[in-house]
Amino acid sequence: MQRKEILLAAQDLQVHFTVKKHLIASKRKVVKAVNGIDIDVYRGETLGIVGESGCGKSTLARALLRLIEPTHGDLIWKGEDMRAFGKAELARRRREFQMVFQDPSACLNPRLTIAECIAEPLLTHEPQLKRQEVERRVITMMDKVGLLASQRNRYPHEFSGGQCQRVGIARALILNPDLVVCDEPVSALDVSVQAQVINLLDDLKKEMGLTLVMIAHDLSVVRHISDRVMVMYLGKPMEVGHYQQVFDEAKHPYTKALLSAVPIANPTLAKARDIQLLSGDLPSPLNPPSGCVFRTRCPDATEQCGQQPPTKTGNQHHHIFCTHSTLGTSPV
Repeated sequence: MQRKEILLAAQDLQVHFTVKKHLIASKRKVVKAVNGIDIDVYRGETLGIVGESGCGKSTLARALLRLIEPTHGDLIWKGEDMRAFGKAELARRRREFQMVFQDPSACLNPRLTIAECIAEPLLTHEPQLKRQEVERRVITMMDKVGLLASQRNRYPHEFSGGQCQRVGIARALILNPDLVVCDEPVSALDVSVQAQVINLLDDLKKEMGLTLVMIAHDLSVVRHISDRVMVMYLGKPMEVGHYQQVFDEAKHPYTKALLSAVPIANPTLAKARDIQLLSGDLPSPLNPPSGCVFRTRCPDATEQCGQQPPTKTGNQHHHIFCTHSTLGTSPV
């Protein structure tokens, strides 16, 4: 069996922010937005990252591409130390990894036409291209994402949210990158438009041989497009595995709670199922719980959970971070 190529790897990745506890106080505290994440992103796959708002998903997405600098840990891109890239080298390599942002209209310059917005990466990374070639590639990419060539001279404010997101996707893909990180690309869109954008990304992945990292808080979105899934809580991983294992054989109490909250179209089934509501609110990242960060809301928590962080148990295809693991007792 051929071994999968690891395109991007993160090892013990941490992103901490220093903030003042009070506006007039001199004492500073540390927000551990991402606090020890290990990820292997394989070429050609879609890795879904899910969790509640405030769990560190977007911070992780930006740290993976060095849009913000990690506080600690290693980033390995195609076997090279990505954190060792200097400013010029990082700028040159950015054509290999791109990002689709959450707010489609905020990431587009309102003074530029959509053709100019899509062409910007080409002008930056391939300045030698002639104007006719740039226009040809822009029109080709517009067609791939479902936009008409006749719309190329319009401005972002003339488009709907779904259309603006298509422009953002075209802009990210115009350089034919190896990796695209999508930071909740459909959260601001209507449900029907969400499906269109997700289907578009899935089709483009297959057509262009893309590798995707899909950030979302909607598990139904992640299930539709992902090959593997990582569930995050308060800056830490809770469960990682193949999407079928995570969705059909979830082991971590947090994953089970998230899955039980996913809406079901059948009202009879929805009424009959057992919804596992989490007690309490998400703890402050300024003062996270000791031991397992999920223990204050976990229905299975014991005194042991507060004494030390849980170890990773399971196997390379499906593992969880839980003291009361049912995947096995041997650390992996």
